[in-house]
This record gives sequence, C-alpha cells and structure tokens, in this order.
Amino acid sequence: MKRAERAYGMWESPITPRQLALGVRLSDVMWNSDGETLVWLEGRSDRGVLVAKRRGEGARDLTAELSVRARVGYGGGDFTVALGIVYFVSNGRIYRQPLAGGEVRPITPPFGDAASPVVSQDGRWIIYVHSDGKNDAIAVCDTEGKYWPQRIAFGDDFYMQPCWHPDGKRIAWISWNHPNMPWDGTRLHLGTLGVDGPGLPMLRDDQQIAGSDSVAIFQPQFSYDGKTLAYVSDETGYGNLMIHDLDSKTGRALTSGEEEIAQPGWVQGERTFGFTSDGGAIIYRARMGGRDTLRRIELKTGRVESFDQEFADYSIFSQISPSPSEDVVALIAQGATIPPRIVTCSLGSRPRVHHFSTTETTPSGDISIPEQVTWKSSGGEVVHGLYYPPRNEAYVGRGRPPAIVQVHGGPTSQYAFGYHAQAQFFTSRGYAVLQVNHRGSTGYGRAYREALNGNWGIVDVEDTAAGARFLAKSERADEKRLVVMGGSAGGYTVLRCLTEHPGLFSAALCLYGVSDLFRLALETHKFEAHYLDSLIGELPEASATYRERSPIYSVDKIVDPIAIFQGEEDRVVPKEQSEMIVESLRRRGIKHEYHLYPGEGHGFRKAETIEAFYRDVERFLRENVLFS
Repeated sequence: MKRAERAYGMWESPITPRQLALGVRLSDVMWNSDGETLVWLEGRSDRGVLVAKRRGEGARDLTAELSVRARVGYGGGDFTVALGIVYFVSNGRIYRQPLAGGEVRPITPPFGDAASPVVSQDGRWIIYVHSDGKNDAIAVCDTEGKYWPQRIAFGDDFYMQPCWHPDGKRIAWISWNHPNMPWDGTRLHLGTLGVDGPGLPMLRDDQQIAGSDSVAIFQPQFSYDGKTLAYVSDETGYGNLMIHDLDSKTGRALTSGEEEIAQPGWVQGERTFGFTSDGGAIIYRARMGGRDTLRRIELKTGRVESFDQEFADYSIFSQISPSPSEDVVALIAQGATIPPRIVTCSLGSRPRVHHFSTTETTPSGDISIPEQVTWKSSGGEVVHGLYYPPRNEAYVGRGRPPAIVQVHGGPTSQYAFGYHAQAQFFTSRGYAVLQVNHRGSTGYGRAYREALNGNWGIVDVEDTAAGARFLAKSERADEKRLVVMGGSAGGYTVLRCLTEHPGLFSAALCLYGVSDLFRLALETHKFEAHYLDSLIGELPEASATYRERSPIYSVDKIVDPIAIFQGEEDRVVPKEQSEMIVESLRRRGIKHEYHLYPGEGHGFRKAETIEAFYRDVERFLRENVLFS
C-alpha cells in the first residue's frame, strides 16, 4: 500500500482517546494455595475488580460492589489468596471472599488503612501493614474477624512486605524511618510470635538481620521448607538476590553484577521473585538497561537458566508468582509492542495468555519500537532514555517531526522497554517521543540514582534540556517544535525547564506538577514528608535553595504555552500548586490552559477523565505546536 504524504502530527491514528480510556490496568496476580486458581486485580476506570480463573474454566469477577484498592502511601498490596479464600482491601478494611462464592464480609474494623495482607499457612491469622495516617505498624487479625486486630510491630515510621514462615511462629518484614525513603535504607526484621495463648499472636522477639540507613532491603520471602529467607539487597550498589540460612544465621549472595532485581518501594506488595514449588530454586526478574530477563536459579548449585526463548516477545515482567504445586510461574508480562497481559509459563513451553489489558487491535505497522539512546548532559555526564520515532503505516511525513520529551515521576521511576500507550498515542499521530531517564532514575545502579540527591531541579532539568537538544542535533526532531511533558515530580521538572530554558520548548504539558517546594514539604502526605531533605536539603537551613528552585518564585520567566492538568482531590500535590502557576499565567497573558478534574487524585483513573485529557492534549498541541 502506498503511504500518503502528510505533515507530522496530522496523521489519523487508530489509537483513540476512547480506546486509551477503556484499557484495563493489571496490577497484581497470585495463585490460590492449591495452584489451581489464578486471581488478579484489574483497574477498570476508577474501580478495582478481582478476577478469578480456575484451571479449565473461564474467568469470572469476584468483586462487584466493593472497589478493591489499598491506600497506605501510594497504594499496592491490595489482596492475597489462600486456602480457597481471597482477602482484599476496600475503603481501608480487609474483607474475605470465598473463591467458590458466598458472603463477602469485613474482618477488620473501619479504622485507618490496611495493605499487604498475608495469611498464615494454617489459615488462622493474617499479618498486614496498618496506618492511621500518623502511625504505621505491622498488625495481626484472625481470618474470621472474631478478634479486634492488634499491632505487633511498631515504633518505626514505615513498614512494608510482611511475610509468614511456614511454621506460623515466625514472620519477617521491612521497616524504615524518616528522612529515608525505602530505596535509601531499610531494615529486614525477623520476628518470633507467641501463638500458644488465647487470642491473637503477639511478638516475642525482633531481630534485625540485614539492611541499614544506607542499604535498602526489598521483598523478604521464606522458602517452603522454612530453612531460608530470601531477599534483595543493594549493598553492592545494585539490587541483588540474597539468601539467609535461618539455622546458621549466615547469608550469601545468589546473584551479582550490574542488574536490578529490586523495585523502588513506592507501593506495597511488589514482587520480583519467588520460590519454586519444590523450594529448590527461585524464579526472578533481573533488569538491565531498561529490559527485563526472567531467570531461574538453583539454590544448591547456583545454576541459572533464562526464559529467553519462552519470552522472546516480552521485555518487562512484574509480580512474579511461581505456582505452589508445579513448575509454572504466573506474572504480568509486556513488550515494546505488546500491552500488559496475565500469562503463565514454564521452561521449555510457550507462555499461555490468560487475560489481555486491551483489545490489541492496533496494527503492528502503527506501533513504534523504541531505541535505547544516550546523550551527554552537563559536566559530560551520560544520560539514558528511549527514543520512539513516528510510525503509522498509512503516512509518511515531511521534514523533521515534532517531538514530545517526557519526564517520568518519582523522581526515582524509570521508563523501561515495555508498552507505553501514551507514547504510541503520539507516535501514531506523527510525533517523535523521547522518554528521559535522567540522573536520579532507577535501573542504573545506586550511584546514578543518588546523583539527584541535593540536585533536584538542577540535573533532571539539565538532562531533559540536553535530551531535547540531542533530538534536534541528531535530526530526530524539529528543534522548533519540541514539547516537554511530565507529571508529579516530572511536572516539577517541566516547570523548571520553562523557567530555566525559556524558548527551548514550543509548548509544555504539566500534570499535577510541583510549583512550591515549601508547600510540598509542609503539606504532602506522610510517605514523602521528608523526601525533600535528600533531594533539596533540610529546612530551615536550605530555605534559600527551596526558594531558588521553586518554579512559583521564578514563574515570570515562563513565556511558553503550557497546558496544566490537575486532580481536584490530589493529596500528594494539592491543586493549589497548579493554581498558583495558573494565576500568574493569567495575569501576564501567557497562553495557557487549565483542566481541573473532579473526583481525581494524584493520577487519573476515571475513563471519562482519561478520554477528555487526551482530546485536550491533541487539540492543544495542534494549536500551539503544529499551527503556531
């Protein structure tokens, strides 16, 4: 088919705002104890729905009226399943729902928020993370809801990833304290419970076995035989897999090298590895250069096998969940051209798809495949990113394309080599996309991430600006039609790019971006209450730096057109952060748009919001980039 010549940005795309709005978010998948039933969580618009699929049967919804979603910190750790019963969090409470059907009922009272429920092997008890907004703890309740829950480990600022030993008498968990974030430094605890008396188990002994203020521990998990405890430690500078012998009280590294097995602990309940059903091996996800490899390591010999052939089409894996009954692993998998899917797989067999997150009807000729690129920033530092060229099988452009330079949130997140629907939305319309993994991003070692400490608002801005210039210099994009886009911490970088590099970008898209660092430090939620201590400096000593790097105090430098998008109920970056910028733009007559979405928080979930967002973005870019 002959391709029509049409201006970049004006291509008709099969990826519509409505299509993006109706996509399903897949956030977790687990096995029931017998290995016969898979349970996963789907985000459908602003609702979380649990879905179960038994071997040989079709999938069915487990939850209807209640929306499944945990709310400790940024969420996550929404459910667990054991012995034929799924336990999930809704409106802060833990509920139980038999897989075979029956009554849904709460087992914890309506007080505070719960996350990461885990069931003891005998099915009697649940340990979980509890927060009342000020005080966090590891709590315990019974699975029938007969007793009032009790806190059993408390005193630290934060808790994450509790797990049970098979004997039901020991537990492990992770904790940390301000001003650390969970990727800065955490401690791994091993606790002994008193379970013989009446009522709920109580903590008798608490030992710290790994981690410190400068070493981050991630995802403790006991082996099925109860002899060892596995976890991930970044003591070497990268998150490597460790094994701790409970009898000898000694540990050893299972993996080494410049690969990341951990995830930054923004949310509860994340899993990057798990023991096989026989307990003799661990299946884990290793990330290097933005790509994942799924591997199996034998504990006795250290022999490693990779699922490279089985997962040749996939490049990102999450929520690793080996079956408890056979040598099969369930997970969420995606590739650069494949949206997230629920799949199962064993070595030597092709993955079996159990559920798709989208219709996957976009022609392959309309999907852009990213290129891993690097460029030099200030001081000659190397910066990483992904470049997506415009792609649409029906069109060919003229000249050089406009480009969207995207900045991730966090700022410790990472643009990985997976499926990015937003990038495809732009590239199928004739835009190039550069996803910037500036210094401070995860995935390139602890030193690369810590390069942002004390330098937020400096190196992320310089790396983003250098990325835009790299596109122009390498003739990948039109230097007069560059757009910078980001949300949350990425939105802060967007605003700083406009104040520090006016005229470099012809337009900007800012989603719930930080404009006043003083307000952020004083008003944000507990999880990030001291995050700026490391990114900027401690108050009041660093007041001058806070003022210098807050976009609101240099907002008069913003002269480029900008569209600002904000959730009305955002507790992380309240709407006042956006409205202060908007007021200045309005007063000075700078071309701008402001979109405030009712019922939305930090990130947009409602289908109607997402559809409206993409329609407004497309129109804004045409008016201010293509037609200006």
